[in-house]
Amino acid sequence: MVSTLQYDGSFDGLLSAVFHAYEYKLPEVVFLSNAQEVPSLFGAVEQVHTSPKNALRILSAVERLCGKKGVSVLLRTFLSEDSRREDLIYRFLKYLFQEKRNILGNYAHPVVLDLSKLVKSVGREKHRMEAFVRFRKLKDESFYAHIAPDYDVLPLIAPHFKKRYSAQKWILYDLKRSYGLFYDLKKVEHFNPPEEMLPELRRPTVLLHSEESAYESLWRDYFASTTILERKNTKLHVQHVPKRYWKYLTEKQNL
Repeated sequence: MVSTLQYDGSFDGLLSAVFHAYEYKLPEVVFLSNAQEVPSLFGAVEQVHTSPKNALRILSAVERLCGKKGVSVLLRTFLSEDSRREDLIYRFLKYLFQEKRNILGNYAHPVVLDLSKLVKSVGREKHRMEAFVRFRKLKDESFYAHIAPDYDVLPLIAPHFKKRYSAQKWILYDLKRSYGLFYDLKKVEHFNPPEEMLPELRRPTVLLHSEESAYESLWRDYFASTTILERKNTKLHVQHVPKRYWKYLTEKQNL
């Protein structure tokens, strides 16, 4: 009999549901987040409450067998938002706890291979966001940028921007997922704006500092003046900076 476990949609919530499945020795399990509609054929659904303690027990066991990389693999798989993520994570953990050894290099196993592909894709998106995000100065002297990445990489890029822009307050907002990060010169916190603030975050022109448009204009002029048309190689350029990232770059806004 298949047991359907519903969790709150968080990483800790999923790990709590996995712990529940092991604790009660459930033979077959389907995991659904609260945001997912429950198909009628699934029958009774059990809501599993999030337990940071139980989630930590799972992660501690993973780290003991696979090191910190194993924990990173699970987190990045979850942040991929792939429709198979719950099942892949559960199957990976079942295989790991069955083998009781580091299985990360065993690409002959389908679940390890699938996880490695997702992790690589999420890693590429993380690095591109770190490279292409451009902050804009706001009237209150803080800085703002919005993104819409393919994967939920905000938790992964927070340490990079905290280190790189440690001397200024900033907000980094994910348009696709409607949440952001706010750095107050000490710590990075999740930022969930009220509904009435969303239009300004999507088009922050009215929030910009008076100097910002001048800075952006100077940068575009500099970019244009240093471009050698005779040596322009658009195909190679797009390989290194795909067009879907151009919307983040000030120098591309007039293209």
